Amino acid sequence: MSSAKPVWVASREQRRFICNFGDKVLNGEASLFVGAGASRSAGFVDWKALLTDVADELDLDIGKEHDLLALAQYHVNGHGGRGELNQQLIDAFTRDAERTEVHDVVARLPIDSVWTTNYDQLLEKAYEAVGRCVEVKLSIQNLAQAKKGRDVTLYKMHGCVTQPHEAVLTKQDYEIYDVSRRLFTDSLKGDFIEKTLLFLGFSFADPNVERILAKVREQLGQNQRTHYWITKRPPQTCPMGVRSRDEMEYDRRKAELQSADLKRYGIQTIWVDDYADVPQLLRALESYVTRKGVFVSGAAHEPGLLGWDQLNELSRALGAEIIKRGFNLVSGFGIGIAEQTIIGAFRAVYESSKPQPAERVLIRPFPGSAPPERRAEIFRRHREDLISQVGALVVIAGNKVGSDGSVVLSSGVEEEVQIALRLGKPVIPVGMTGYVAQAVWEEAHEAPGRYLPGIDCKAELEILGNSTATVQEIVQAVSSLLIKAEQIASARCRDNPKSS
Repeated sequence: MSSAKPVWVASREQRRFICNFGDKVLNGEASLFVGAGASRSAGFVDWKALLTDVADELDLDIGKEHDLLALAQYHVNGHGGRGELNQQLIDAFTRDAERTEVHDVVARLPIDSVWTTNYDQLLEKAYEAVGRCVEVKLSIQNLAQAKKGRDVTLYKMHGCVTQPHEAVLTKQDYEIYDVSRRLFTDSLKGDFIEKTLLFLGFSFADPNVERILAKVREQLGQNQRTHYWITKRPPQTCPMGVRSRDEMEYDRRKAELQSADLKRYGIQTIWVDDYADVPQLLRALESYVTRKGVFVSGAAHEPGLLGWDQLNELSRALGAEIIKRGFNLVSGFGIGIAEQTIIGAFRAVYESSKPQPAERVLIRPFPGSAPPERRAEIFRRHREDLISQVGALVVIAGNKVGSDGSVVLSSGVEEEVQIALRLGKPVIPVGMTGYVAQAVWEEAHEAPGRYLPGIDCKAELEILGNSTATVQEIVQAVSSLLIKAEQIASARCRDNPKSS
């Protein structure tokens, strides 16, 4: 019998990173730098693979070559131009490749400035998939332009496969970079000075980035910001015959020296044991950033056993409690439930003794004018957008009128539950309100780890499924689960003995 895969638990160092960088994200002070490692895991080639044929043509061994820029330059020198190199770039980066979970989580993070040295379009596709408007900066000319309604700016500092003739590929391209792309250098320096960068899939072998880091360090001295680099810790053990103990020790020592050297530039290394841990670490970061948001999923064509008065009272009380407990309400303004939770939330906002920011209640109504043939797809994307911004989902009732006039389960609420589960969001079902909420409660009662992972929820679930529970008891049970979910997402509530 095969053993179950161990549950990933963030180390103490990783939890500190989640909290520190997560706070920068929430304050609008974060930026991302995505390197070739992210695309390689999606199936695209890296630089060595891209230049293997070039090396063969030059009668060189790609395995022995470290200056790959020079290798590309030798090819151009021999051909009197870069036409063939451009074609290789097109062929390598226009074939089908699936974006990874790293791309998807990155696209959902509320970070509006992203840098990449990659030529592919996986990031653009990831942003499109989550409904975020991305403006791509490819040249000096469009750096000065601004796309209306953009959510994120993607700086492709080495160009893109869509314009291979302008891509930074050769030694000469790097030598004249500060002439041909000086504004990219200045803009990246600005982000290094004003924001906290997270490097993903990056090796720090790029001379442009190294030069910019040196300039920032020269100007700021010891006053530079802390940045982060996620990378794999060299393994301590290896199957016999694959690598010797001396080789592994050499890799470990070199990695430690590189990590120590990066501290000169304010870059702190966040180690992972395996690259497969990177998506989980990013999901934990996403949970931290979105932990204060609560999406109330519900629809009620009829009120069930509670009756309208009690169902409305429950919805309003829950909306108010969400605000009073320091959470934010996110709503798609569905039928029968949403308006009551919104009323309760706004009452709590305006009755507060302290001024409350408008984003405490985020209302994004479903687009009513969606074309019938695309309605389901548009609604799904709308739900995904809203639920990706929250830390938990609360389910109330969930019914609608069917085509024959009977009351049936709400497919929209069912879809919202599935989206939340897929995104790893805790789902809190108020089972005593019936319909979808009751069905989800029954499943959660049997398998709490799927709906409320890591949360001690037995007592609260019993209350949420009790048809005789009072409104106050229900609201307190939901509030308790929200607080427990927030504590887990905050990465502060558990200690990992391995990292002590």
